[in-house]
Amino acid sequence: MATERKIKQVAELKELFSGSSAVILTEYRGLTVAQVKDLRIKLGENGTYVVAKNTLAKIAAKEAGVDSLDETQMTGPTALAFVPEGQDAVAAAKVIRDFSKSADQLVIKGGIFEGNTMSAEDIQKLANLESREVLLAKVAGAVKAGMGKAAAVLNAPATKAVRTIDALKTKKAA
Repeated sequence: MATERKIKQVAELKELFSGSSAVILTEYRGLTVAQVKDLRIKLGENGTYVVAKNTLAKIAAKEAGVDSLDETQMTGPTALAFVPEGQDAVAAAKVIRDFSKSADQLVIKGGIFEGNTMSAEDIQKLANLESREVLLAKVAGAVKAGMGKAAAVLNAPATKAVRTIDALKTKKAA
């Protein structure tokens, strides 16, 4: 029989699932309360770290329409890092990866990214990506370089024509 507290927890988890572009599942066994608090602080606006019962998380995911939750990742003590829509999932994955290096007890189990199931290795690959800002800067630099080359190519016939005219004037003067 569902208690009022469990119903409230499922509703809160459902809201988190619905408003997230990514969810990273971790095993937190052995972490102290202070370490979990530190991880929450480090995630900041990039994520919400929640310790929840697996059965309640599964019910909330199903109610939120998240069908890609891997049952094998939802075994043992599980905590979920929800990355809200519009926030950087790569930054959240980096925080969790870096934190797991300093706290061996934190194990990345996998997750969901934009509706697709991800393994622990996929989350590591996501964490190894450069940040959104760096990638955007690289794209902008490539576009700018391409535009500079295009301008040089388009300007070349005019420059060549000016040189030819100058050469003819010099020949006539001689």
